[in-house]
Amino acid sequence: MTDPEELPGAAGAPVPRILGNTGALAASDPEATGALWRLAEPGRQLDANLIRVPPRGSIDAHAEPDLDVLLLVVSGDGTLGSAAGPHPVEPGSLVWLPHGSVRSVTAGPDGLSYVTVHRRRPGMQIRSGPRARQP
Repeated sequence: MTDPEELPGAAGAPVPRILGNTGALAASDPEATGALWRLAEPGRQLDANLIRVPPRGSIDAHAEPDLDVLLLVVSGDGTLGSAAGPHPVEPGSLVWLPHGSVRSVTAGPDGLSYVTVHRRRPGMQIRSGPRARQP
């Protein structure tokens, strides 16, 4: 195994880090729902979340107009709804959700936990109003 100190790279360059264990996070509090974890490292180009849907719970149909999303089921099972019909999902299911696609999620009897990853959205910007034309 290579010693990390021996790996080539520029001084001060970012280094890979282990951020956690999705199985442990999903199992940590069985009653918790919603976003259990979010990627928050400064300077990142991605957003990622670990989401838990409670048993028989659902996320209503919606579309992400601008970003493709990758979804990885880490525990539980359920159904991904789409225009092509329902698709069963289970641990290990890896799903591409193209931007503009309508989808919903319904958890099975034990709930459903999954990770989503997508390009980071640009921060909100305040812009000035339209400029008046000069005569």
